[in-house]
Amino acid sequence: MSHFSRIKTQMVEKEFLLQALKDLGYVYEEGEVDVRGFAAARAKAEIKVKIGGLLGREIGFRKAGESYEIVADWWGLGGPKREEFQQQVTQRYAYHAARAKLEAQGFNLITEEVEQGGQIRLVLRRMA
Repeated sequence: MSHFSRIKTQMVEKEFLLQALKDLGYVYEEGEVDVRGFAAARAKAEIKVKIGGLLGREIGFRKAGESYEIVADWWGLGGPKREEFQQQVTQRYAYHAARAKLEAQGFNLITEEVEQGGQIRLVLRRMA
């Protein structure tokens, strides 16, 4: 029996998603990939994140309309839990998306601090 869940996200840019996964230390594979779940169940995805553990299960990302959705068999999945994984990837994605959009508008990064609780504070400046 398959236990795959789909989680909608606001992530639309593949480049920023891959940068986020890399920042978090995940090994990923791109292309038309199968994500493994419980009892040899499989789901199609465009990006597959390999999660350690004895069962060799994985977490996938695939386009659903304009944005990506997370596809995984969370039941018995070793490694990060659903909320923790989604929060970490979303934060790093937002970091890369914000920096790229602001730099495209002529802003330069002045300082970057990681505050208690994991919040990231960026100070940018644009010369007129």
